[in-house]
Amino acid sequence: MSNRTHILQTARTLAVQTGSIPSLDDVAQHAGVSKGGLMHHFRSRAALTEGVAMQAIEEMDQALADAAESGHAVETWLRLSSSREEAALYRAMAILLTDPTHLTDELVRRAAEAAGRWEQLFAEETGDPVAAAVIHLVGDGMLLNNLSGDASSDVDSIVQWLSTRSTA
Repeated sequence: MSNRTHILQTARTLAVQTGSIPSLDDVAQHAGVSKGGLMHHFRSRAALTEGVAMQAIEEMDQALADAAESGHAVETWLRLSSSREEAALYRAMAILLTDPTHLTDELVRRAAEAAGRWEQLFAEETGDPVAAAVIHLVGDGMLLNNLSGDASSDVDSIVQWLSTRSTA
């Protein structure tokens, strides 16, 4: 594993544990690298935040692409949307990303492109672009519920209900 990847994983772990993106000093200490070593890869906290977000997008891309191969992209999306770990990561990133100094055009562009790719996978699986948009929104809603502490969504029932609608 590269130093960059290790630093990102450390930052993500700390973000999930604390509910906010950690300082560069905390990340360097927990990753076992010098602050200069960390800053070689991430020159600022904003760059680190963007790196964590980009890594999360890449991981979701991979998870959904793998699931699509077996026809389970929708179910995977909904399960990840209701995941406590994913919600904790997004809560931590949301805290920082509400500060415009941390929100980069590149991150916004990449997130929008990823959302489009994911919705396309849902459309291919269901055969219906409208159902794909609804599935995307349901997953976003489940994530929002989870972020607010309401993790009461019954994923199995939702997946079953959506699957009966998309095959009808």
